[in-house]
Amino acid sequence: MPKLIANKEERIDKFLSEQLNIPRNQIQELIKKELVKINNKTIKKGGVKLKSGDLIEYTPLKPEIKEKKEVNFDIPILYEDEDLLVINKPPGIVVHPAPSVKEATIVDWLKEKGFNLSNIAGEERYGIVHRIDKETSGALVIAKNNKTHEFLSNQLKDKSMGRYYLFLLNHPLKEPICVDKPIARNPKNRLKMAVVKGGREAKTLFVPIENNLTAAKLFTGRTHQIRVHLNSIGRYILGDKTYGKKEQNIPRVMLHARELYFTHPNGKKLSIIAPLFDDFKNLIKGIEDEKINNLSRYFDTHNRLCKTNTN
Repeated sequence: MPKLIANKEERIDKFLSEQLNIPRNQIQELIKKELVKINNKTIKKGGVKLKSGDLIEYTPLKPEIKEKKEVNFDIPILYEDEDLLVINKPPGIVVHPAPSVKEATIVDWLKEKGFNLSNIAGEERYGIVHRIDKETSGALVIAKNNKTHEFLSNQLKDKSMGRYYLFLLNHPLKEPICVDKPIARNPKNRLKMAVVKGGREAKTLFVPIENNLTAAKLFTGRTHQIRVHLNSIGRYILGDKTYGKKEQNIPRVMLHARELYFTHPNGKKLSIIAPLFDDFKNLIKGIEDEKINNLSRYFDTHNRLCKTNTN
C-alpha cells in the first residue's frame, strides 16, 4: 500500500489529487470505496482535514475487466532506462482510456509492449505522469515504478519539470509576450475552457521563432492553456477548430511538445528533444533546424516578461 506524509494542512482529497496528479473525482472514488487511511484509520469523506506529519495510505483502484482494444500503431521511444521512458507521442492518439474513448490509447500500447510500469494513479493511467491532448504530438514521460512516478509528479508541482512547445499561428506575433490570465471551464460551452475571472491562475510565455512558427513555455498546467491564452490575444493555432476558425484544411492542431526537461531520480538533469512529425515538418520547410533546437535559449532571454522565478 503506497504511503505519503502530509506536509501542510488541507483536505485529504485535494492533497492526494495534487500529489498523485489525478482528478479529485478519482480520489473521491478511492475514499468512497474505503481505500484511503490517515494514521492507520480508514476515512469515508474527502473533506477530512490533514495535519502536517499525518501518514496517508491508499490502495489504487483495481481495473474493471474490459475488452482488449487492438493497437494498430507504434510509438517512437526517445529515451529509456530502468526507471522511466520518454516517448514521442504521434498526433491523433489519446493518452489514457476514458468512457468516451473507443480506440486504443497510449496506455493500451504500453500494455501491449509489456512494460512493467507504475500503478500509483490506477490502472487507467498506467505509468502516466502527465498528458497531452489527442491532436497534440511530442515528448511524454512514462514512469516505470511508483517511486519514480512520485519523484516526477513532485517536479510537475514545483515546476522543475517542463516542456517547450512549438506551434504554427494564424498570424505571427510581433514580439514575445507573457499572458497571465486565469482559466476555468467556459460557462457558455462546457467542452471548452476560457479566460474567466476567478478561474485558476495561468501563465504562458510566447516567443516568435520565424514567420508564424512560435514557441511557448507554460508556468502553470491548465487544460488547453496555450490555446485559450492565444485566443485571448486574437490568435489561434493552425488546425485548431475549437478555438480558431472552423473552416480549415489542416487536419489537426499543429502543436508539438518539442523539448522536455526534468531531473532523473538519479539526480541527472535531462533535456530530451522530440523530432517533429511529417505533417508539421511539411509546413515549416525552409526553416533551419538550428532555430528549433535548444529552445531554452529563447526563454532564458525572455523569462523576465513573466516576472517569475523559473527553473
